[in-house]
Amino acid sequence: MENNPDPSRRPQIYLAGPDVFRPDARDHFVRLAAACDALGLCALLPADGNEEPAPDAPEMQIYKANMQRLRSADGVVANLASFRGLEPDSGTVFEVGAAVALGIPVVAYGVPDGSYADRARTALSCEADANGVLRESRSGIAVEDFGQPLNLMLACSIHIEPTPEAALKKMGEVLAVLRATNAGNS
Repeated sequence: MENNPDPSRRPQIYLAGPDVFRPDARDHFVRLAAACDALGLCALLPADGNEEPAPDAPEMQIYKANMQRLRSADGVVANLASFRGLEPDSGTVFEVGAAVALGIPVVAYGVPDGSYADRARTALSCEADANGVLRESRSGIAVEDFGQPLNLMLACSIHIEPTPEAALKKMGEVLAVLRATNAGNS
C-alpha cells in the first residue's frame, strides 16, 4: 500500500538499518539522501536520539520517532547486512516486519552472498541428520535451509539488491508500478 496519493509529492523512503551506529553515520546518510534526491525520492532518516527533548526515556523517544517515520513512509530501504553475527540487526528486522505488516514495500541491501545455511555451516559445526535436515551439531537445532540468503520470512517478503543505490533504484521502480496499478484501479 503506497501512502503517496499526490503524484507531485516525492515518495518518502525510510532508511532502515544499523547505520546510525557507524562512526561516519552523518556522512553516510548525506550520501544516501543525495542518492534519494537524484532518483526523485525523499529520504526519511532514522531517529538517533538527537531529536527534540521529550518527557519519554531516550529509547522510547527513538522508538516512537522511528515508528512515526515508518508509518509515513511510502517505502523502506533496509540495510540487512549481518550485524554482530550471522543475522541482520534485530531493530532493522523489526522495522522490515512492521513495514510489511503495514503494506509498505521493502527493498534490502547488504545481504551476504550465498544462502543462510551456507553461512551457518561456515560459522557453526553443522551436519545433516538421518532425514537430511541440517542441524547444529551441539544443540541439534535445525538450520533453515531453503537456499535463501535470509530467513524465509524476510526473503519471501522483500526485494534484495546488492547496494544501497541499487536498492533505492529498485524502490523507485516498485513505487512506479504501484502508482500505475493504483491509477488503473481508480
